[in-house]
Amino acid sequence: LEKSGLRKDEEYFTQQSETTDDGRRLQPDVVVKLPDEKFLIVDSKVSLTAFERFTSAEDEAEIQSALKQHVLSVKTHVKGLSDKNYPQIYADKTPDFVLLFIPVEPAFAAALQTEPNLYNEAFEKNIVIVSPSTLLATLFTINTIWKRDRQNKYALEIADRGGALYDKFVLFAESLEEVGRRIEQTQKSYDEAKLRLSEGSGNVIRQVEMLKELGAKATKQLPESMKKQE
Repeated sequence: LEKSGLRKDEEYFTQQSETTDDGRRLQPDVVVKLPDEKFLIVDSKVSLTAFERFTSAEDEAEIQSALKQHVLSVKTHVKGLSDKNYPQIYADKTPDFVLLFIPVEPAFAAALQTEPNLYNEAFEKNIVIVSPSTLLATLFTINTIWKRDRQNKYALEIADRGGALYDKFVLFAESLEEVGRRIEQTQKSYDEAKLRLSEGSGNVIRQVEMLKELGAKATKQLPESMKKQE
C-alpha cells in the first residue's frame, strides 16, 4: 500500500469496523479512500493452507488434490465475501465490487490455471480477485487520481484567491481614482479662491496691502507668491 504512494489513515485505513443493520460486525482488512468520499474495500483473509500443501507435495496425486483444495478455498472465500455485501453497507460510497487479495503471486496464478473460469465466477458475485502486482497497479491508479484531484483543488483555490485579490485591487483602484478626483476638485477650488483674492485692480490682496501702506500696524507679511498676484 505504501509503495503505491497512498498515505495510511489518509487515503487508506486498516481494520476499520462496520456494523450492519442486522447487528453483524464486519472488519475489512483495508478500506481505500477515493475522491468525493468514495471507498474501495480490500479483503485478504483467503486461506493459503492448501497452496502450501501444493508447494510441498511430492507426487502428482497429492499435487492435484492440493490444487483442487486451493481453488475450493478461494471459491469458499469468494462466496463468504459476497455474502457480507460490503457495497450495501457502504451504500453509494463504494463501487459494486470488493477486491479479494491473494498475497502470493504463485498462489493467484495456480488458482486461475487450475480453474480458468474462477475469475469470472467471482466477478459475477461482485468480487475481483487480485494479486500483489494487479493490486499495486490498481493502487497506483488510485494514487494518480488523488494527485489529479489535489491539483484540481489547488487550481480552484488559486483561482478563488486570485479572484478575491483582483476584486480587492479593483476596489483599491476605484478608491484611488476617487481620491484623485477629490484632489483635482480641491485644487480647482483652491485656484478659484486664490483668483478671487487677486483678480481686478481693487482685489482683496491689493486692498489689505494698501491698509499696511497707510500705516496699519501689522507684524506679519503676505507670502511673496501672494504679492505677485496683485
